[in-house]
Amino acid sequence: MRTRPGPSIHRSRYLVIGSGIAGLQFALLAAASGSVRVVTKKESRESNTNYAQGGIAAVVSPLDDFELHVQDTLTAGDGLCREDVVRRMVEAGPELIQRLLGYGIQFSREGAGEGETYSLGREGGHSRRRVLHCRDLTGREIEARLLAACQSHSAITLAEDHMGLELIRGADLGWQDEAADRIVGARVLDRRKVAQEIYLADAVILATGGCGKVYSYTSNPDIATGDGLVMAYRAGAEVRNLEFVQFHPTCLYHPDAKSFLISEAVRGEGAVLVNQRGEQFMPRYHPLADLAPRDVVARSIDREMKTSGEHCAYLDLRHLDRKHVEERFPNLVAICRRFGIDMAGELVPVVPAAHYMCGGVAVDGLGRTTLPGLYAVGEVACTGVHGANRLASNSLLEAVYFAAAAAGSVADEPAVVARRPASLPDTWFGQEEPAPQVEAMILEHDWDLVRRVMWDYVGIVRDRERLDIALMRLRTIRATVETIFADSPLVAEVVELRNIALLGELIVLCARARHESRGLNFTLDYPDRLPEAVDTVLCRGAALDGESSFEPGPDHHA
Repeated sequence: MRTRPGPSIHRSRYLVIGSGIAGLQFALLAAASGSVRVVTKKESRESNTNYAQGGIAAVVSPLDDFELHVQDTLTAGDGLCREDVVRRMVEAGPELIQRLLGYGIQFSREGAGEGETYSLGREGGHSRRRVLHCRDLTGREIEARLLAACQSHSAITLAEDHMGLELIRGADLGWQDEAADRIVGARVLDRRKVAQEIYLADAVILATGGCGKVYSYTSNPDIATGDGLVMAYRAGAEVRNLEFVQFHPTCLYHPDAKSFLISEAVRGEGAVLVNQRGEQFMPRYHPLADLAPRDVVARSIDREMKTSGEHCAYLDLRHLDRKHVEERFPNLVAICRRFGIDMAGELVPVVPAAHYMCGGVAVDGLGRTTLPGLYAVGEVACTGVHGANRLASNSLLEAVYFAAAAAGSVADEPAVVARRPASLPDTWFGQEEPAPQVEAMILEHDWDLVRRVMWDYVGIVRDRERLDIALMRLRTIRATVETIFADSPLVAEVVELRNIALLGELIVLCARARHESRGLNFTLDYPDRLPEAVDTVLCRGAALDGESSFEPGPDHHA
């Protein structure tokens, strides 16, 4: 039985799901060729961009050059970067920075008069100082400026508290012609009204960010549940390299601190990692010591903790000038002080935490996925820039580069959104009898269980036995979650739980398929690196290399 009327239907030339730097930059550029609707899960400014402390990497100094930035990126990516894409992005860097300045973004500067220059930071893996920053709140500054520009633009409409549920094909609307296989919109949950809405568009752009909340410890905000990635996978889009989850080496270790990141820029300014005895340990693991690539630093801290039995490592800034620390990192100093830690005067306890997904929805150089009408930009996309390990502060540059590339491409997409649906699936209409509410305790238990399984068995160091255990447990959890999803009201908490359960399984399947240690995927079973670098490709219903009997697990809403 279904009730009338059906869900509200909204139309626009472009639909953007997500409101980080990639989604907002796309919206501002694409608005020149058509109307744009941006739907975002929580408040517009709540995104991974907003938590990016370090900055945006670009060649703007006469002491730097494009080739050095390219090579630093390729080295960090450990053989899996697409060099042509990396080169185009790096060479576009200065122009992209100028565009950001046009929105009123103020990057920190130093010196005075004719000698004034950008204050450039250096982070792990960079051979030069090239990280532009707004002190230690770069992401917040960029997000605020782009959001203000979008809110004042007549062709852009933003809808907060709207969560993407499922991508829509033309066939779902009863179309049987060439538009049948196109992605033409998305089902969206209005979280305030707890009501389903339909957003139709000529092109859909996923800009949903990362998926750090699939792990117990993460630097990501609560919204980072991989919604866009699993929406694309369920629709049949190709996803790649999900095993490459970057763990940031230094999240604050404190019982009251939630997902608080201590920027890598702190080590770029001279901080060092020490153990409980005050001994520096990074020189034992890499020639660059504390400025080694993130995967090396995270594994080194993990090794030190497991060897010593200590619960954390420490950042030591005591040898640095206090005034410089407080001026360079005012936000970090203030928040550490809130937790009773004098950042400039005492050791700061830190642990690694899930930080960034280097894999994602496979896209080409214009942000186009393997499904017509569907684009992906930002962390949700696998562009070939980051390879097996992201170079610090390349993510914001990648986001604005691919946002611009996608905005230049979508203008050529055919206009289909003006057509009326021939029919709508029954499942898009609410039931006459409301479904019973699922108990909060059950949701909380399964949510914590997924994240604990991922942290314990699919973390910084992996092996086949642990991955097999994780896969078995995740599939058991998914069976329960799919039943809950089928029988309960359509609420965000259930949708997010369903998403992280599937995403955890996909990460495990990719990790099992990679029989080598490369970049962020370090496995005790295959400690060496294979001569040829190959992407791990996963598409719904298709087998992975080495997984001839692959089955995607339970999915009652296929």
